[in-house]
Amino acid sequence: MIDTHCHLNFDSYDEDRDAVITRAIEASVTTVIIPAVDIETSREAIDLSNEYSGIYGAVGIHPNSTSQFAETDVDTLEALAQSEKVVAIGEIGLDYYWDKSPKAKQKDAFEAQLDLAAKLNLPVIIHNREASEDVIDILEAWAKSLEGALRERPGVMHSFSAPQQIAERAIAAGFYLGFTGPITFKKADELRSIAARVPLDKILVETDGPFLTPHPYRGKRNEPAYIPYIVDRLASLHQILVEEMAAITTTNAHRLFGLGTDTASS
Repeated sequence: MIDTHCHLNFDSYDEDRDAVITRAIEASVTTVIIPAVDIETSREAIDLSNEYSGIYGAVGIHPNSTSQFAETDVDTLEALAQSEKVVAIGEIGLDYYWDKSPKAKQKDAFEAQLDLAAKLNLPVIIHNREASEDVIDILEAWAKSLEGALRERPGVMHSFSAPQQIAERAIAAGFYLGFTGPITFKKADELRSIAARVPLDKILVETDGPFLTPHPYRGKRNEPAYIPYIVDRLASLHQILVEEMAAITTTNAHRLFGLGTDTASS
């Protein structure tokens, strides 16, 4: 299995990162993708991907980190993306929940990084919080402009939590949907209803660790070893075997991110 979104570089893992990776492997989670939220964490993601096999990184500037965004940041990201372990641009997008960056600035940074992804032929990892209409409008226009293989694998809507209509538009534009711990929460019936309708070839699983820990560990730090709880719930929703869902989501992640075959180890 593959955790397609875990912030393993965050300091909450500093004391036991090796143990976290070991537990992931023991849970059959052999690959982890570390997204970035700014230039510094882009570098951290690359450093960890170079330190551990089975770990990959993305580079990008999160919408909440865009208040000081400049065109020179795109040049820096492009240089960082030359690392062979970088598999995506992200996480990027829009966040209207937190008031940490003006909407216009967020959009400028978002579109500039989408242009970079197209230039580098890399998929994108999309953050969307209370900005669904603007996010999907921008993504639909961008996806239509793509050429070649990237048009079939433009990216993933990370930790999907938007309405059904947004799910349908994202899938129609070629995007995958990533599901996290909330799919296991008691009151998440609407999210489960959406997940049950997503085509199997468009589903990814992710922890978003250290956040969004699934039941029964909700309230504790999340980690890649908990991916099986998400896979199990998705398998139940689609009425297939857990092993089938594990294989399907792994294949999907390989297809989207062009991952290698190495497994997580130090």
